[in-house]
Amino acid sequence: MIEPANLNTPLADGHDTAQLVTVHVGNQLFGIPILQVRDVFMVPSVTPVPLAPASVAGLFNLRGRVITMLSVRALLGQPRADDGGNMTAIGIEWQNEAFGLLVDRIGEVLMLDVRRREPNPTNLDTRWAAVSAGVYRLDTSLLVEISLEALFRGTLRAAA
Repeated sequence: MIEPANLNTPLADGHDTAQLVTVHVGNQLFGIPILQVRDVFMVPSVTPVPLAPASVAGLFNLRGRVITMLSVRALLGQPRADDGGNMTAIGIEWQNEAFGLLVDRIGEVLMLDVRRREPNPTNLDTRWAAVSAGVYRLDTSLLVEISLEALFRGTLRAAA
């Protein structure tokens, strides 16, 4: 389990940092604010939910609590991945409900200077831009910070 930390901590120069848990979906790097992450876990299988939208992968029993598993690939309009067994998930709480976000793999926790966060580039995929709180240009890649509010707004709209 990732222990919650202070989301915005001061740097030596007095400016704030964003602490993001990085995840990979396809070839893209995404970040989720660490305060919103409750667990990182493996999922051997999920129980399908009849008539659920494609973004709902199913239900999973995590330590006696049934949680809804959402496919981040489906939410971002990417093709389904060949799971080949265990799936990787990020456990989050949203409006007092437990959810798991299925991702391709977990990265690391990055502490980034919030002054480096930029608005979405105009050429960012529209599905990614719809769930983005902004981007960070790293040495080797572009990190898209996921806004869980936007992610769930899109999920609830698709379910309606």
